Amino acid sequence: MNAIELNAVSYQHKEFKLNDVSFRVPQGFVTGFIGANGVGKTTIIRLIMNLIEPNNGQILLFNKSMSHHAVELKNKIGFIYSELYLNDKWTVKKIESYIAPFYSHWDDTRFDFFLEKFDLPKDKKIKSFSTGMKMKLSIAIAFSHHAELFILDEPTSGLDPIVRNEVLDVIQEELIDENKSVFISTHIISDLEKIADYLVYIKDGEVILNQFLDDILNQFQIVKGDPKQLDNELIDLTHYIEYNHTGFTALTTHANVFKELFGSEVAITNPTIEELMVYLEKGKIKNKHSNDEMI
Repeated sequence: MNAIELNAVSYQHKEFKLNDVSFRVPQGFVTGFIGANGVGKTTIIRLIMNLIEPNNGQILLFNKSMSHHAVELKNKIGFIYSELYLNDKWTVKKIESYIAPFYSHWDDTRFDFFLEKFDLPKDKKIKSFSTGMKMKLSIAIAFSHHAELFILDEPTSGLDPIVRNEVLDVIQEELIDENKSVFISTHIISDLEKIADYLVYIKDGEVILNQFLDDILNQFQIVKGDPKQLDNELIDLTHYIEYNHTGFTALTTHANVFKELFGSEVAITNPTIEELMVYLEKGKIKNKHSNDEMI
């Protein structure tokens, strides 16, 4: 079963547009959702959460529509946003009394466990909390009603590296359960290197990748070598190529061709998620003989 499924979803607001977006988020895995700023990641999350409605298409969570099963589905979702949209004059205790009734499986004991784990005081007002403390409170709330799907929109944005690692460790520790699913949107790609199993990559309103991470990273390779080795046919086998004083660097799914032709004269490595995203975002071939760029 898929935890999330989008089928030909379209949405437009002023100049912003999503056209026929389709992808799957498998149940029981951590799925990273990546793309450049402004590409529509947060909009898609709002569509998934039924905070805005698509112009066309279908969105399913656990094979059900949010518009017809909102109460049931929202009970199954732990939502963590980059900012805490709660009254900052409230204490944690008041926040719990306000939020708990919305969830049929709210667990006071579990909430108290996370407050203690994160050293969050129950009687202090939210306005006195640091950014990291607010994020930890969001996690405590999301993890305290026995959700099955966790949707995280930039959960580590604005956090220092120590708090970021602590947050990721907690996510990883708490969600080692094959029945739990995570959909995490982030521009901090190194976070995904640590926890992601699956990847959805969107570019220019179109889903480019929707696969298990290991399959993606084994499919693409980075090839480095001497530009004199290249001809137009080899360049056509690359998704992106750039040149510098030491040679060329190319992203390709045909590294075997380069290996057969040049053997040890080329270096072939698997890309990191960050390298893959950077090269696919650029998506251009630089002409080594001029400053022109060719698509």
